[in-house]
Amino acid sequence: MITIRKAMETDIPMLVSFQERMAFETEGISLDKTVLTAGVEALFAEPSRGNYFVAVDDDRVVASLLITYEWSDWRNKTIYWIQSVFVNPVHRRKGIYSLMYRYVQDIVKKDESVGGIRLYVDRSNINAQQTYSVLGMNGEHYQVFEWMK
Repeated sequence: MITIRKAMETDIPMLVSFQERMAFETEGISLDKTVLTAGVEALFAEPSRGNYFVAVDDDRVVASLLITYEWSDWRNKTIYWIQSVFVNPVHRRKGIYSLMYRYVQDIVKKDESVGGIRLYVDRSNINAQQTYSVLGMNGEHYQVFEWMK
């Protein structure tokens, strides 16, 4: 049975591994493990930056996602951004991401200070886009632009 919980510091090695694998799988990027590990650890050191959640199957972490926060002056509420989603390949297409999304959505529904959930997805990731649509998310309103140093 799959359970969803907030990640703990003991999950850091698995979170780092998942992020390494996701970056390579989705963008062909090999991340610097030292920088990545420090980045994951920084979230636990400063929880105002965000929170990881994990899916656990028989005491084994099989998926993770990261929630970060955006302040919306238009709504006077915090918006949750889902990032860094990874589901172990052998556990994909089994509804695990949907369980994780519903878990986060339930948190948002209960907290009046949170206005909603957003995420970004690579244009070529059609499977993910279909999953997000089935869950009731809408990708028609915004397009994300970025500049990265």
